[in-house]
Amino acid sequence: MVIAVPKEIKDQEHRVALLPSAAYQLIKRGHQVIVERGAGTGAGYPDADYEHAGATMLADHAAVFERAEMIVKVKEPLPSEYSLLRAGQILFTYLHLAANRTLTEVLLKSGVTALAYETIEVNRHLPLLEPMSEIAGRMSILVGGFFLAKHCGGSGVLLGGVPGVLPGKVVVLGGGASGINAARMATGLGADVTILEVDLERMRFLDITLHTAHTLYSSEAHIMDMMPTVDLLIGAVLVPGAKAPKLISRAMLRQMRPGSVLVDIAIDQGGCAETSRPTTHHDPVFVEEGVTHYCVANMPGAYARTATQALTNVTYRYIELLADLGLTEACQRQPAILGGINVMNGRLTCKAVAEAHGMEFTRPFA
Repeated sequence: MVIAVPKEIKDQEHRVALLPSAAYQLIKRGHQVIVERGAGTGAGYPDADYEHAGATMLADHAAVFERAEMIVKVKEPLPSEYSLLRAGQILFTYLHLAANRTLTEVLLKSGVTALAYETIEVNRHLPLLEPMSEIAGRMSILVGGFFLAKHCGGSGVLLGGVPGVLPGKVVVLGGGASGINAARMATGLGADVTILEVDLERMRFLDITLHTAHTLYSSEAHIMDMMPTVDLLIGAVLVPGAKAPKLISRAMLRQMRPGSVLVDIAIDQGGCAETSRPTTHHDPVFVEEGVTHYCVANMPGAYARTATQALTNVTYRYIELLADLGLTEACQRQPAILGGINVMNGRLTCKAVAEAHGMEFTRPFA
């Protein structure tokens, strides 16, 4: 199979979808790997590393797509790439289609088979999403603490406090992979941390593993109670494949102190706050109702080398299966791949995305 790795063109996205070592393994198995020049530079992997692995290097972005049987990316195709997709190709990347109707329609018209990392589920886990959720969760406390600084427009609260001064209050909405990692970082700094969650078994797990963090059942009333005293609010809710629920209304934000910070990790899925809108690493924040919003849609891209390594660790086995066996047999060998198929033969094959857009759902291979 011809596997293509284009350079990511999303603003400030420095990750690359395949490590040189992974390219080497695929080539060793008899596949051809095409890599766009400069694709790995931002993550610390120069073209020479891919050349040494045996990859074919191309300088032209469109040519990489043109020669591909399977396109392996990090982020969703952007408008300038829409026309480069064609029927018969496999696209394997993060898609987040529930928050992007335009891209959904483009993929349906293109005839491409689009697999989303974030909807492959194994034993109630999302193995291809979790490493990026872990990075985003840990990063949320770093950036949140930074924007609490007075010179950044924040309230001037140091999350860890100092002897004689109470620590800052961090509230995490959601106790999944990103939420627990945000809580770990915040408790490590010495902050006063509360995690809101609806799954009672998950709360028991959080209570056992995060000894200094508090757990609270997630309800609108409890969120409202927390708003007047929270310094850093982390939105870490996730419904696999679906739009994020809007848990934070504008009225709730008005209850927060001026200079408080909201980091909306769920922005890829539309955000969990009424006031959230996607931002970039170049221009990461905006202020609504006196609250600084950090809503960067590709947070792990800031730590591109770590994120690239973590991503390839979990995606490679699926890429290898698809390349070795083709889509049909790969799904038979690893049924979880079926859940990753969002678009196939011009039909929408992910139920959560179909419900988000009010479109018709068809099972893969139906």
